[in-house]
Amino acid sequence: MAITVSETGKRVAPVPGAAQTTWSLADLAGLIMSEANTIPAFLPMPDAHIAGFDLWDMWPVEQADGSLPRFDGAALWMVLTAPAQPDPDARHAIARIHLASERNGQWTLHQPVFPDGFTPGDREWSGSAVLDDARERLTVYFTAAGRRGSVAVTLEQRLFEARCRFQASEGSFILSDWSAPVESVVADGGDYMVANQITGTGGEIIGFRDPGFFRDPASGRTFLFLTGSCARSSSRWTGVIGVAEADGAAASGWRLLPPVLSAAGLNNELERPHMRLVDGRYYLFWSTQRKVFAACGLSGPTGLYGAVAEGPLGPYTLLNGSGLVAGNPEQAPAQEYSWWVMDDLQVIGFADFPGVSDPATITTAEQRRAGFAGYPAPFFRITLDGATSRVFQIGF
Repeated sequence: MAITVSETGKRVAPVPGAAQTTWSLADLAGLIMSEANTIPAFLPMPDAHIAGFDLWDMWPVEQADGSLPRFDGAALWMVLTAPAQPDPDARHAIARIHLASERNGQWTLHQPVFPDGFTPGDREWSGSAVLDDARERLTVYFTAAGRRGSVAVTLEQRLFEARCRFQASEGSFILSDWSAPVESVVADGGDYMVANQITGTGGEIIGFRDPGFFRDPASGRTFLFLTGSCARSSSRWTGVIGVAEADGAAASGWRLLPPVLSAAGLNNELERPHMRLVDGRYYLFWSTQRKVFAACGLSGPTGLYGAVAEGPLGPYTLLNGSGLVAGNPEQAPAQEYSWWVMDDLQVIGFADFPGVSDPATITTAEQRRAGFAGYPAPFFRITLDGATSRVFQIGF
């Protein structure tokens, strides 16, 4: 059982069935920003815009071992997209997953991943994608947000997967013969809140989303890590990283397990969790924002966070003592967000509000539109040495 932290920062009684590892207020007490844990600043890059679209969360098409297949030198990605709106905050209600490719820092946006009307939500949120070794079948794990045909736009979140035939030819990609979407795993209401809100306050939204695929080469076991909300906490901040395990060798028939890491009482959104195996150690990464920490006077920066363990289910040790791997620079605290660590330890996020020194001054749709970037941020790289990580500059 794990010790949780109340909204006042005091430790409270163990919660039965809680996560093996707790991220607490005490872990943040010694956090100091330095060159080792700060993402290099960059200025807005107008030429990086994809005309007519906003882009944000992105993840690579990988093979089951985490390696990155390339096609004529290009890596294939999936990215959340929306037609550019007068207010970029509106993008979450109309998000679709598109294919994109990247070659030597140049990005090309391709077609939507799924056929029109195919998914069970009225929009699509983040996930992961796995290409088989023959490069012929692609499995997409994704979040179905809302429900197709619903009159209202809701905050409901469910986890689905679908498979298709995959073909790559001369810079184009054909996805065909889709299997019907299958709900991968369902929130149990015991360890995980059911994410069926109609409306919610920003920073306090219940989560059951962001399925991140991982196959453990040491054991052959297959997992989906996910962003969840603790059903056993009375706090307003209930963030956990959950996990499901596949039934047998096939990546299907998922069984929901208790969360592996809990920030209940500290933070509400441990987003887009994903895992890397490096030098025999299991590194779990997630993204979070300063604004979703508990209102108790101490928070971490918007950034990439992580923990390390001897096995995929923990128990975990927070990287660098605090969990912070790479935070936005102090002069641009909302510079980028939603990071993904690749198998070679390159990291990418999307450019959010680069060059903005005080995001609190952006209060209107017009200001958000003027400041929002909505394109891939430059890559940077991290190094890992046990429970220590460092950022070093690349691609700027």
